[in-house]
Amino acid sequence: MNTTQLRRRIVHVVYSFSAGGLENVIVQLINRLPADQFEHVVMALTTISDFKNRITQPGVRFIELEKQPGHAVPLYPRIYKLLREIKPHVVHTCNLAALEVTPLAWLARVPLRIHAEHGWDSHDPKGMSKKYRRVRKLYRPFVSHYVAVSKDLFRYLADGVGIPQCRRTLIVNGVDTDAFRPADAIGVGLSGCPFSAAEHWIIGTVGRMQTVKNQPMLARVFVRLINEHPEARYRMRLVMVGDGPLKKEVEQILSRGGLQDLAWLPGTRSDVADVLNQLRCFVLPSQAEGTSCTLQEAMSCRLPVVATAVGGTPEVVQHGRNGQLVPADDEAAMAEAIWTVFLDESMAIAQGAAARKTVVDHFGLQAMVDQYSPIFLGSLAT
Repeated sequence: MNTTQLRRRIVHVVYSFSAGGLENVIVQLINRLPADQFEHVVMALTTISDFKNRITQPGVRFIELEKQPGHAVPLYPRIYKLLREIKPHVVHTCNLAALEVTPLAWLARVPLRIHAEHGWDSHDPKGMSKKYRRVRKLYRPFVSHYVAVSKDLFRYLADGVGIPQCRRTLIVNGVDTDAFRPADAIGVGLSGCPFSAAEHWIIGTVGRMQTVKNQPMLARVFVRLINEHPEARYRMRLVMVGDGPLKKEVEQILSRGGLQDLAWLPGTRSDVADVLNQLRCFVLPSQAEGTSCTLQEAMSCRLPVVATAVGGTPEVVQHGRNGQLVPADDEAAMAEAIWTVFLDESMAIAQGAAARKTVVDHFGLQAMVDQYSPIFLGSLAT
C-alpha cells in the first residue's frame, strides 16, 4: 500500500502568517509532526511573509487570500472551492479571525474542524465582549474540538462559550530548549546592535507592536527609570524587537524623553535567540496573553523576566521565584520591578536559572507536539 495515502492532510488557517507566537506554534507543528503521518497546507486570510521560510518540512503548500478589511464573506466561494480541491482531513483554525472558516469546512465535508484559541483579540483584551462570545457560540456547532493554550482561555471556552470538557483540550505552548539556551559567552555582539552586552545592561522585549502587546508602556517605563535614576543612563539600554502599528508611538515616546540614542528598535529579526542572549532582563508588558512564546524563549535563555500578570503568564512565571509579576498597565510597579533586577544581580541570576529549569521541566516543545498529534488524528475530537 502507498503510505502517502495514509497521511493526514491538515489545512492551518490563520489571519496572517508572519512573525508571531501562534504562527511559531504552527511552524513547530509542521516541522515536528511525523512526516509519514501528516502533510500540511498553510492558508492565510490576508498575507504570508518570509516567516514561512522557518518551515523546514518539504512539500508544504502556502495560500494567501489577500482579504481586504472587513468580513471575509466575499472570499467564501473561493475558500469553499479550495477546501473541496485540497480535500483535507483536518482544518485547524487559529483565533477568532479564522473561526468563520469552520462552517465552510463543515460544508466542504472536512471530517475534523479543530479550533485553537491562542490569545485575546486586541479589541477584547480580557475576553469580556458579549459580541465575541455570541460569535464563538454561533460557530460552536461546526467545531469538532477546541484547543486552548492557557488555563485562562480553557476556562473561557467553558464559562463564556459553553464548550463541554470533552470537546476542549489544554495544550500550553512549548519552546525549543536547544535552540533557546544560554549563550556560552556574554558580549559576543549582535549584528546591527549599537549596544554591547559586556558594557551595557540591556532591557528587552520581542513581539508585534500592536495594542494588546503594549510596548509603549515599556518605552514610558524606560524613560521613567532614567529620569528617576540618572546614574542608570551610563549602563541601561532598551531593545525592542518587532514591527507593527505602535512602532511610531514608541519612537515618539523615546524621542520626547531624549532617549532615542539609548534604545534600539530594529524591527522584525529572525535571530531572536541571539537577541535574547544579549539581554540582562526580558520584559513582557502585554495587556493580555495566551501563553507567550517569547516569554518562554527568554526564560529558556536563563533570563530574569518582568511580566504583567495577565492570561497564561502567571502559569509560567511564579513571582519571586523565576521572575517578577506586575499588574497590567502599572508603570510604577514595572519600573520598580526592573530596578530591583538591575540592583540585585544575585537575585537576577537565581531567577534566571529557575526560569530555565521551569521551561525545561514543563514547557518542552516535543511535549506540545505530542499532545496535538492525537487531536489531529481524531482520537480526541468528538
